[in-house]
Amino acid sequence: MSIPIAVTELPGNTRIADAALVVVAFCANWCGTCREFRPVLERIAKARPEILFAWADIEDHAELVGDIDVENFPSLAVFRAGSVLHYGVSLPHEAVVARMVDALSAQPPARAADAPPEVRALAERISR
Repeated sequence: MSIPIAVTELPGNTRIADAALVVVAFCANWCGTCREFRPVLERIAKARPEILFAWADIEDHAELVGDIDVENFPSLAVFRAGSVLHYGVSLPHEAVVARMVDALSAQPPARAADAPPEVRALAERISR
């Protein structure tokens, strides 16, 4: 299944090792834009079964999200092999998000220098 799973399902998930990328959407249930973003992310995920997509409600999944300071919703973090490739706000524009995910999937592994340490720590936690 490629539709977004709960972020709490990521640690120890056997699909992580085989996934081309792990995409985590940081959202909040009270955020209208996040509610618009969920079906967009589901369509993107369905078309890309090689990528593992996860949904992180910052309140419901606070224990795993930890100290990540999400300033704007929704925000996306994209990981590969425990490294952060991208972290930033993303509006529910399907073509733009899909193009970004595809571009990141095609690029060689690299660390995003501007990713907060808390986001890098989450990448390491989920890749174990």
